Amino acid sequence: MECPLCVINRNELIWQDERCCVIPGNDPDYPGYFRVVWGEHVSEMSDLDARARRHFMDVVFAVESSLRALMVPDKINLASFGNKVPHLHWHVIARFADDRHFPESIWGQEQRQVPTRKAPSYAALAARISFDLAQISVSC
Repeated sequence: MECPLCVINRNELIWQDERCCVIPGNDPDYPGYFRVVWGEHVSEMSDLDARARRHFMDVVFAVESSLRALMVPDKINLASFGNKVPHLHWHVIARFADDRHFPESIWGQEQRQVPTRKAPSYAALAARISFDLAQISVSC
């Protein structure tokens, strides 16, 4: 079976460098949901050397900062599982106390019915993520 994160739709790219990329989570209930995907097919953070891990986490934290600035969520969830897709990636999810699953994870039991949350456009998010990444040293 082909790894879905090895064949990312380049039209979905929010940001990319030579090591990793940022793509939307594609969940209409969670417009502030993004995935930061490592470019090489490895499954664990410890597969990366210290400089690569630092680079990867700098990108994750920049996406978190962008979402906090643009969406002002109640909480940011960071998750790295890889149980179903063993290709190293992090989920960065803006959460709100009144969202469909809060306080559960977005994969947990639904807590309430809510209308889809209005969010900044992906173009605005992409611009902010690119800006935030330019402010930090992410070169390895």
